[in-house]
Amino acid sequence: MSETDRTAVQDRTAQSRAAQDRTTQDRIMQGRAVGGGAGATGRARGRRLRSWQAGLRRGGIEVRHLLRNRKEFVSYLSNVVVALMVASFIHDDLPGTHIPAAHLTIAGFAAYLLFQVGLINLPQILVTERDEGTLLRLRATPGGIPAYLVAKSVLIVAMAVGIIAILLGAAALFVNGPLPHSPGGWLTLIWVTALGLLAVVPLGAAIGAVLPNAREALAMIMLPAMALLVTSGAMFPISQLPVVVQNVASVFPLRWMAQGVRSALLPDAARAAELSGSWQLPTVALVLAGWAVAGFLLAVPLLRRAARRESGSRLTARQDKARLSGAPAA
Repeated sequence: MSETDRTAVQDRTAQSRAAQDRTTQDRIMQGRAVGGGAGATGRARGRRLRSWQAGLRRGGIEVRHLLRNRKEFVSYLSNVVVALMVASFIHDDLPGTHIPAAHLTIAGFAAYLLFQVGLINLPQILVTERDEGTLLRLRATPGGIPAYLVAKSVLIVAMAVGIIAILLGAAALFVNGPLPHSPGGWLTLIWVTALGLLAVVPLGAAIGAVLPNAREALAMIMLPAMALLVTSGAMFPISQLPVVVQNVASVFPLRWMAQGVRSALLPDAARAAELSGSWQLPTVALVLAGWAVAGFLLAVPLLRRAARRESGSRLTARQDKARLSGAPAA
């Protein structure tokens, strides 16, 4: 991600604002229509259903805007190009095997791109849209915040699945990259992707709820993310790293996401390069599930707090500060 990526996010959110405004009046009228003899439970259930429906509609609109926004779309494809270039310069085999080390690099980049979507792109999107007043407008809309979160979930899932499909397809075509060799491999790739997103997306939402602005969000997130990319076994076997680095990396989800993706893409002989000589898939699932639970417990109160604290005066103050610092105004 770079300053260009941040500008692309602003372009897409500006485009989606019109779509949001078109759905706002519809949700208000639907909220007023609920009543009568349905009772409190029926009204609450109806509101939740309408929030999901509105969120799915908006999510679809945002995915279409992403595909039509050439600048932002190219910025995501650039990550795939980098992965292919790095893999093309690696010609060694994994230690103790005849498996190309480039295959490990492709699998590691696949895990890292999932990590990036949830823990880097999502906070930037949330902070940028907050600074543009989206969160403030949604507070005045019945079911606006839940619908917004559903829409962002749809967008993040579409981004993650799309980038992984493009990376693996391009790698298979241009650098003889790995693909799952059996239905079990595809199933593993699916559940690792899903659980990996559940592990990092709530954390990304929590980070986006507390960061001050989009520019600082990029600066504060990128350095730790790149450090994890290097130390989590995504680029080269984690067994070659110092023990203390292995222990630190094992705390964070990227190490286990990368190991799960490797288990789906690489043959069993590649287990020789793992720390324990096995894929440890139960541990992968347990660690990612633990991060998912911790992330949800952290993200929900932080998002609620951010929504409660949002006001016109805070929005104006942030925009004035952005203008004084030379950043583009929302």
